[in-house]
This record gives sequence, C-alpha cells and structure tokens, in this order.
Amino acid sequence: MAFLSRDLGIDLGTVNLVIAEGNEILLQEPTVVAIIVEEQKMVEWGRAARDMVGRVSDAIEVVRPLRNGVIAEFEVTENLLGYLVKKICGPMLIFRPRAMITVPYGITSVESRAVYEAGIGAGCGEVYLIQQPLAAAIGVDLPISTPSGNMIICLGGGANQAAVMAMNSIVSAETSRTGGLAMDDAIIFHVRKKFGVIIGQPTAEQLKIRIGAALSQEQSQILEVQGQDQVSGLPKPVQLSTDDIVDALQTPLADMVSVIRRVLEKTPPELLSDIIDRGVAICGGGALLRGIDKYLTKALGIPVYLVDNPTTCTAEGATRALGMRQLLRLSLVRV
Repeated sequence: MAFLSRDLGIDLGTVNLVIAEGNEILLQEPTVVAIIVEEQKMVEWGRAARDMVGRVSDAIEVVRPLRNGVIAEFEVTENLLGYLVKKICGPMLIFRPRAMITVPYGITSVESRAVYEAGIGAGCGEVYLIQQPLAAAIGVDLPISTPSGNMIICLGGGANQAAVMAMNSIVSAETSRTGGLAMDDAIIFHVRKKFGVIIGQPTAEQLKIRIGAALSQEQSQILEVQGQDQVSGLPKPVQLSTDDIVDALQTPLADMVSVIRRVLEKTPPELLSDIIDRGVAICGGGALLRGIDKYLTKALGIPVYLVDNPTTCTAEGATRALGMRQLLRLSLVRV
C-alpha cells in the first residue's frame, strides 16, 4: 500500500528543521528542544524552546540535538522526529511515511546510521539519506543531470558545504563543520574583547540578522543590546554598528572561502569553465547575510548568486529526490 503512504523530505539541520511534501513546506522550526532533566521528557520544541534559551532554571535543559550537522543527542532527535511525524501523518501511523533525510557531505558511516535509525524509530516506513548539497541543487533546479558542471554552496548553522555536481552525482566537495553558530561565537568574542561586555548566543544571532553584513555597507545600522559587564558583572548596554559585525565575521568568512577554494582546486578544468559561465548558487540560512554574494564573488573571482528559496530548497530537493531514487541510486548515502 505504498501509494497510501506520504513522501516527506526532511532537512535535519543544526539550527533549523524543515519538512516538505511535494511542493509544500509543512514545517519550518528551530531544531531546539526543552527537556525536564529528571524525567528526560520533552516539554517544548522549535521556536518556543528557542525562546527559553538562557531563561530557564536548572530543572529544564534546552538543547540542540544536532551539532555541526550530525546527531549529538540520539534519543532527543528520535523523539522530536517521532513527534513531528505523528503531528503530520496522524497518531496511528497506519501507513508509515517514506522519508528522504538530508545529511552533510562526508558524514561517517556511524553518523549516517544514527540518522537512519532515528528516522525508523520516529515511525517512518522507509528512510533514505541524501547529501545536503545534492538535495539543495535539486531543490533549486540546477541541471545536475547533464555533463556540465554546477556548483552550490550550502551555508548552514552547523556546517558550510561546497560541492560541484554533474550527471546526478557529486564530483568534488568539502564540508567545514563550522557555520552560522561559529559566526555567533565570533560576534560574542568581538563584543567581549572590544567593549568588555558579555552577550549570549541569541543576542549575537539577532545582531547578525538585524545589522550584520559580510561587507561594509553604505548606510551603517546601529543596534543597542543589553549585556553583562565582564568586570563588575552588572547589566550594561552596548551600541554596535554594522561595521562592528563586519569586523567580527572576518575570520569565519575567511574560513568559508578556504573551503570553497579547496573544492575548486579539486574540480576538473572542463567543469570549472562551466561554473565560471553559470556562476555559483548559495543557499542556507547563512546565505541571508547581507552582502555575502558580493563578498564571495570578490573573494573567488566567480559570479555568486543567492537562490530564490535559500532556507527551504534542501527539504524541497529531498522530497523531489524520493521520486528520483532510481536515477540517484548511486549517489544516495548507503547505511
């Protein structure tokens, strides 16, 4: 009765979890879970759990079950996926859904097995794994089934990935297990070093989103945030400008460029000429940073452009890949 089961594309990210079916996004929430420590019971998830970061007692622990793109808390991940599958498909699960779950390029066999078992434990009847760059390329309609070269850069919260594809497979790729969260850490370090004020990860993320940029902007924005004086320990407001965030992000951005350059160095010249002609697509939450396309274009000497659906293309590509399983059979991750 496979025709009665649902086909789900699941982008299991460090920062955000996206579930798609067909051309519809069913769910897009932060990959954050709040747990009662003594009972190990999930009490909140998604945005509600994210809003609890740094605001709850020791009785409740707020965790990110994935780190650097892979599962760090297996039981929490399995329980979260199980809750979401039942929420989407109904509590009885008479016809178990098929799921295509995304994983980072270069994932180990142990890490991929954990994702597979989490999907099965969550109630999915069939689970397939696809590398995130490949799923993203399908989700943005890159012509990867042709012999010509196509390149995509996935800027996620826990990992940055760059891949060159042709004939429905990855020709060269590399993953750096640092991403948007590393940018947040860089902002925290910069604010502490320059202003002597300690801020938390949610505040750093808001600074990155609201006034952050990869390059200096013509109109610099200013945002005041509350932090903790590192000497007195008392609350202290601090004003930061766009240029402050630009300065803070230079190291993680340079690391990102190094990863992309290494992929380009491993790419055959014929495919490289195609990429120069067509440009490079960027997707993921990190692609929303102001000026990141211009920054990468200048650093690489190749046109870089932002796709239309940067935060959902990977999940959309995963659900499309379910219908292309035979075509992609040699490229799917084996478990």
